Order: sequence, then C-alpha cells, then structure tokens
Amino acid sequence: MIDIQPLAILREIDRTGSLTLAAEKLFLTQSAVSHAMRRFEDRYGVKVWERDGHKLRLTLAGQYLLGLAQRVLPQLEHGAIVLEDYARGRRGAIRVGMECHPCQDWLMRVVDPFLAAWPTVDLDVTTAFQFGGLAALAGHEIDILVTPDPIERAGLEYEPVFDYELVLAVAETHPLAQKTHIVPADLAGETLITYPVPRERLDIYTRFLIPAHAEPRRHRTVETTDLMLRLVASGRAVSATPDWLLRGAKGVRGVRIGGGIAKSIHLGRRTGVAAPYLEGFIALAKTVAI
Repeated sequence: MIDIQPLAILREIDRTGSLTLAAEKLFLTQSAVSHAMRRFEDRYGVKVWERDGHKLRLTLAGQYLLGLAQRVLPQLEHGAIVLEDYARGRRGAIRVGMECHPCQDWLMRVVDPFLAAWPTVDLDVTTAFQFGGLAALAGHEIDILVTPDPIERAGLEYEPVFDYELVLAVAETHPLAQKTHIVPADLAGETLITYPVPRERLDIYTRFLIPAHAEPRRHRTVETTDLMLRLVASGRAVSATPDWLLRGAKGVRGVRIGGGIAKSIHLGRRTGVAAPYLEGFIALAKTVAI
C-alpha cells in the first residue's frame, strides 16, 4: 500500500513551489523530506522527480502520484473531520460549494432554518475550489454544489430548486431601458460587467453574443453584486443579471435579452449519498423563495 507521507510531500511541493517550504508546512526538516522520497523511490523502483537546475521537475510517475494525492488526500482529510465530529457527538457535516455568485443571500435564508432544524450537523460554505465546483463535488471536497450550470457526469445528480431569467440590467435613464428586448448589436457600444467567471461559462456570451459574432465595447468583472448594481445605476455599465436581483434595486431596470434566457439553480450531489440531513437541506432549499 502506498504511504500517505510521500503524497502529502508532493502536494505541498506543488502548492508552495519549494521543497523547503513544503517541509515547513509538514513540520519536517528538508533532510527528512528528501529521505522519505528517496525511500519511496527505492521501494517502488521509480524516480519521482529530477533536478532541473535549482528546480524539481516531476517524472511521469511523479505526475501520476501528484494527481493521486490531489484526489485522495482531501477525502482522507474529510474523513478525519467526520470522525472528529462523531467523537464530539455530532451526527454529520455538510460542505456546500457555490458556483452562483448572486445566490449568497438566498443561501443564507436556507442556512438559518437548516441550522435550527439540525443542531448537531455542522455546515460550511465555500467558493474556493482547486479544480472547479464539479471536480470538487466528484472529488469529495464538497457535498452539495449550488450551480446555474449543471453538467451531467457519472456519479452525480442534480435537483432544480428555482427558475429565473437572465436579463440585462441597465440604468433607468439608459436608452436601452426603453426597449422591450435587446439584440446583440445593442451591446457594441457598452461596457459589460460580469462576475469573474470564464467567458465560456457566461450565458450572455455563449447564448447571445457569440452566436451573433458580437462583442461589447468593453468587458470588466467585479466581485460583488452591490458594486455591480451601483455601477449600472450610475450609467457606467450594463450587466447580465438574474432578474430576482433587480427587485427593489434603485435606479436599475431589467431588459429581456433577445427572446429570453431562461435559467435554473440546481443543487448537485453525488449519487448514492442519502444522509438524512443532506436530504433535509435539499428539501428545505426547495421551499425557500428567491
């Protein structure tokens, strides 16, 4: 059986870019790290890395082991947390991953009653994924993925929780505010604001602009919904935004994008996982209006 320590060493070297820093993270000496890897190489008759000047370059065996470490270690670490929960009398834990930037307020309305209903279940929410939300879910880094873009994959299933429409948010005084819907050419002179998401995952591009071979004058990103709406209200930009975000927003109006871009928020999870508290979270999420 492969020892865990070499896998942990490889992962830390990949994270820190340095054998010395990796040793510090693992509370080992640099010599101990080198000896551990040398014993591993001798045991299996492979070279894990080669010197490339002052840098270490992974061999094919090393690249395989690094991938194995990135898949296996998060599961073992989560297993340790679960056992600690059992030891402390807790009955479980849910890790929720977010791929929906504007869903934070909605999720908090789910979290409060869930915590009240399941006082012995711990809950964590994250938006930081090493390989993206889908890989985090499949790799057991999270238990539930909140996403507007479910991607079918063996071993995963999705539950729709609410529908919405993606609209173009514009200032009430903007000329586009007078239109019933926009066409791609309408964005040619506009600054388009989006969340920091790759273009290939932005519906305003994939379902509207790219098919028409159109581009906005400028594209910029912001992290927060509040800043996005303030910039739109000031007339500095427009934004493709879920319609529910504009309810009560001052100085902003939503205009239909083309013939309409219908969307749904889904909760993804691994198939075969039927913990009562997990089912309880999903059932509760379906009852919370956006």
